Amino acid sequence: MSALHNKVAIVTGATSGIGKAAAELFAQEGASVVLSGRRGEILDQMVRDIEAAGGKAFAVAGDVKDETHAKACVDAAVEHFGGLDIAFNNAGGSGAMGSVMEVSPEDWRETIDTNLTSAFLGAKYQVPAMLKRGGGSLIFTSTFVGSTVGFPGMAAYAASKAGLTGLAQVLAAEFGPHGVRANVLLPGGTDTPANHANAPGATPETRTFIEGLHALKRLGQPEELAQAALFLASDASSFMTGSSMLVDGGVSITRT
Repeated sequence: MSALHNKVAIVTGATSGIGKAAAELFAQEGASVVLSGRRGEILDQMVRDIEAAGGKAFAVAGDVKDETHAKACVDAAVEHFGGLDIAFNNAGGSGAMGSVMEVSPEDWRETIDTNLTSAFLGAKYQVPAMLKRGGGSLIFTSTFVGSTVGFPGMAAYAASKAGLTGLAQVLAAEFGPHGVRANVLLPGGTDTPANHANAPGATPETRTFIEGLHALKRLGQPEELAQAALFLASDASSFMTGSSMLVDGGVSITRT
């Protein structure tokens, strides 16, 4: 039997990178998937592709910073697929870069809202739906930055992502007795369009440097992180909650 047979999942940030790979994998593993992202045309194509492969999906375009979008995703899961079992709160961004003396309060708040407040809003509506099913799995995409490593110029990003650990721990403690689990995924450098190694103007030397920070001397592939998310979503991790799981290619322990 597939790992997510008869489960219903929400995946945010589903139009590219880790979110896209996870949404496709969850569907392959039997889940009915609500796809969240800002680019509706990409979401619609993903729905067609998933359905053509025999899966089930429904698209909800919108901004994760918007509370009405968080509610709309849960409403779609309930109305189209009967409930909610899994939420992969994956959407996020690097936000404003620069010294704490240079980042404006507006840019700070935008980064916090994108990476942390969006996760709070998601959980606010996801948890009640999961409670009606007798439990579920919440997953948040954080990063090793702000968890095991501090990079200059990334204060807003690190603070927003580190906050997800505290959020997940509280959710785990509050709702564990009711069968709801909450865990955090901590990726290393991943070969996505948002990675600095792939940014406009990035040189081969930049990519080599970023790869070299990792013990495996390469970037992770979105599909590898999707497999880790699948583990946290599935019953394979049924006794795991309140945890932060490093899937970082050894970047956190490497000094060579």
